[in-house]
Amino acid sequence: MPEIIKSYVRIVDKFNYRVGRITMLLIFVMVGVLFFSSIAKTFFRPSLWTLEFAQYLMVAYFLLGGAYSLQMGSHVRMDLLYGKWRKPTQKKWDALTSLIMIAYIVMLMYGALSSTYYAIEYGERSYSIWRPYMWPIKVIMCIGILLMLLQAISQFFKDLAEARGLPIS
Repeated sequence: MPEIIKSYVRIVDKFNYRVGRITMLLIFVMVGVLFFSSIAKTFFRPSLWTLEFAQYLMVAYFLLGGAYSLQMGSHVRMDLLYGKWRKPTQKKWDALTSLIMIAYIVMLMYGALSSTYYAIEYGERSYSIWRPYMWPIKVIMCIGILLMLLQAISQFFKDLAEARGLPIS
């Protein structure tokens, strides 16, 4: 593989690894918000914002952690024939499915960008009683999808290199 591809893979993997490790901490923030919500409902006035804010944190956790999950290989894989194949054959199929995933993520990104543009342009708000602006979570959605696209391309290069017998370390 050319050095530029190896550099791309190293940079994207390192960046997504760090983002994924930091994103893991959002679960503690979400638990804190839900704990505050339960205390407030029990002893004080219930807050209007806590449950929806916890949902937004969960969306950020899910979207920003997607690239890390792909990098770590912790996504779900359906194994009917795959486990019986030799490693080079598996990697060829992985490269093909990576291309399909890249095409899908590009379409997702197109929809996410148009949705984010709409939310910013028209000041879109949630339909809840709290009525927060939607653009912050939609910007996070675009960032998460972009990170997933970069990681899918990195994964494609790694699978292609392994199928050719020249793994990128």
